[in-house]
Amino acid sequence: MRAISLLALVLVGTAVASALGSRPAAEPTFYKDVLPILQKNCQSCHRPGEVAPMALLTYEQTRPWAKAIKEAVIEKKMPPWYADPAHGHFENDRSLSPKEVETLVSWVDQGAKAGNPKDSPRPASSESSSTVEKPDMVIKLPVDFPIPASGTVEYTWFVMPTGFTEDKWVQNIEVRPGDRAVVHHVVVLAREPRMREKYLKDAKPGEPFVPPRRELPRMADDGTGDFQLPPGGGVELIATYAPGSAPTPLKPGQARLIKAGSDIIFQMHYTPSGKATVDRTLIALTFAKEPPKERVVTTDISNLRFRIPPGAENYQVFARVTLYEDTKLLALFPHMHLRGKAFEYRVKYPTGETEVLLRVPKFNFNWQLTYWLKEPKELPKGTLIECVATYDNSAKNRVNPDPTAEVKVGPQTWEEMLTGFIDLAFDPHKDPRITKSAVETTRSSN
Repeated sequence: MRAISLLALVLVGTAVASALGSRPAAEPTFYKDVLPILQKNCQSCHRPGEVAPMALLTYEQTRPWAKAIKEAVIEKKMPPWYADPAHGHFENDRSLSPKEVETLVSWVDQGAKAGNPKDSPRPASSESSSTVEKPDMVIKLPVDFPIPASGTVEYTWFVMPTGFTEDKWVQNIEVRPGDRAVVHHVVVLAREPRMREKYLKDAKPGEPFVPPRRELPRMADDGTGDFQLPPGGGVELIATYAPGSAPTPLKPGQARLIKAGSDIIFQMHYTPSGKATVDRTLIALTFAKEPPKERVVTTDISNLRFRIPPGAENYQVFARVTLYEDTKLLALFPHMHLRGKAFEYRVKYPTGETEVLLRVPKFNFNWQLTYWLKEPKELPKGTLIECVATYDNSAKNRVNPDPTAEVKVGPQTWEEMLTGFIDLAFDPHKDPRITKSAVETTRSSN
C-alpha cells in the first residue's frame, strides 16, 4: 500500500508539472516586453520630427497602431532592413529576431495590454534622435526654399562659405532636413578653395543654383573612370541623408578633414508631397578635440555610362575600384532609383580570394540605408571592390514609370543611377587618392 501511495504521488506530481509546463507564457505587456524592442529597432525613425508618420515612444502613441505593427512585422515590411543575413554583420542591424516578432504578435493577439510602467526599460535616448546634441557649428540653408505641391523640382545646389581660417577635423556631421516629407535625399560636400573655378563655378554663395542639365556637376578620376567625387580631388563628400538613414557617429580617434577656406555645398533633391511647403535643411558639426588617428572619407563607386533596354527584367550593371593603399572599410550605402531591384558589394583580394560584403536582394527605393560594418574590414593594397546592380525595367516592376522606355543615367527618379558609396578609414598622413575606378560594359541576364 505504501509503495502504491508513493507511486500515486509521483504520478500526480508529474501530471501537475506537465500541466504547468503546458500553460502559455505570461501575457506580454507593452512596458516589459514591447517597449525594449521598439527602443532598439524602431524609435530612431518613429519619434517626433523623423521620417516615420507616427511616434512609438509611449504606450498611448503605440496602442492605436497595434494591428498595423503586427501586420508589418509578419510581412517584414518593418523595420526596414534589406541586407541578406548570409553576408556580413552590421552595427546598425535593425531587423527583428523570430522571438521579437513572436513577442509583438502575441502582444497584439492578447489585447495589447500596457502592463506596469515600473517594468519600463531605461529610456534609450532623449526625444531627439540626433547624435550631435550640442554641435560646435551649424550650417543652415540661407533661405526657406519653397517646394510646390506637385511637379518636378530640379536638383538644387547651395554653396555656403565656412569661413575656416585653418584646417578642421570634424568628429561628427549630421544632416537634419527641414521638412522630411519632401526631402528625398541630401548630399553634403566640402569644396576646397582651389576648386571654386572648376566645380559649380557659377553658383553664387547663399543662393539656390540649378546648373544646365548638360553641366550637372561631376568629377571623373582624370578621365580614367567614373568617380563622381574621387578622394583627394578637392571636392569631398562629407555627409548624406536619405529616408531611413539614421546618423552613425564615428569612433573615437576618427575624423573627417575640411580644409581651411572650404565651402560647404548642399545638393538637395526634393519630391513634392501633395502639399506646398518650405525646407531649410541644416548640418550640425562637432570638431575633434585632438588630431585623429584615422581619417575617414566617403567616396563612390559609380557607373555613368549605361542604358537599360525597354522591358529588361534583370539587367546587370557593374562598377569597380581598386585600392592603392591599405585601408579599412567602415560602411556601405547602395543607391539606385525606381528600376533598382538588387545590389551587391563584393571584393577580390590580392590573393585571388573573393568575398561578398553586402547583398541587398530586394532593393527598396523608399528606404535607402547605410550599412555600418560591426567590425571594420581590413582591405590590403590591391583589393578590388565591385558593385553589381540589377534593374527591373519590365511591367512586373510595380513602381516602374514606363516599362516601354529605354532608361538612361540621370538624377531624377525616372532615370537611373548606379552609385555604391563607401566609407574608408586610413592613416591621416597618407595621400587620400587611394583608389582608382573602372566600369564594365553592362550585360543583361534576361
